[in-house]
Amino acid sequence: MTLLRHTATTHIGKVRKVNEDSILSIPDQQVWVVSDGMGGHAGGDFASRTVVDSVATMPILGDPAEQMQALRRSILAAHDTILREIAARGGGTIGATVVALMISDAHFVCLWAGDSRLYRMRGGQIEMLTTDHSIVAALVLDGQMSWDEAEHHPQSNAITRAVGVGEALELDKVRGPLDRGDRFLLCSDGLTKYAGFETLANALRDTPIEVVADKLMAIALDGGGADNISIIVVDVV
Repeated sequence: MTLLRHTATTHIGKVRKVNEDSILSIPDQQVWVVSDGMGGHAGGDFASRTVVDSVATMPILGDPAEQMQALRRSILAAHDTILREIAARGGGTIGATVVALMISDAHFVCLWAGDSRLYRMRGGQIEMLTTDHSIVAALVLDGQMSWDEAEHHPQSNAITRAVGVGEALELDKVRGPLDRGDRFLLCSDGLTKYAGFETLANALRDTPIEVVADKLMAIALDGGGADNISIIVVDVV
């Protein structure tokens, strides 16, 4: 098993009355999840909890490829559970983003839907490994603005894909080999609203794992803390 260290934290922020984010760390299975709910009190928090609870109860399988499929199935099961809850409530908007990281056999795989993100620090350089499922993401991919600029666009919160939204859920996937010294950051947009690439890189580059999540959280809260904030950092030792 690859030697890993991690830290995780979530915060309601300075404005919201409910934390609709949920996080999950299962170091024994080398799985980490951030989910950002939407739908208000008793909606968004239900959705994000449904996502992490479903992943937390997925079966433990020996084969890495089978385990990745179990992770995918657990998120799809959460999607179906949320749809049933929406029907039981007579409609409405309930959903959640998800970004899930699994590490096995010196490789990583990430599944995601929405605008919660996975970054990697490697060799002192930061890279965003996910691509937001949002209206402004299309403008970034078309070269009209940067990801940092997109955070300040009027439609920055308009996501186009989420768990619990639409009949079928499509999860995107990125995978690759690990290098010693890799550092992964999973986060909700409550952090990235206040921390662009340079700010994230500076915070992640030399900060010890014991305090890096607190440092990132302070950046988001000092910036305004208008949203819930969730942060998981995983180091490849």
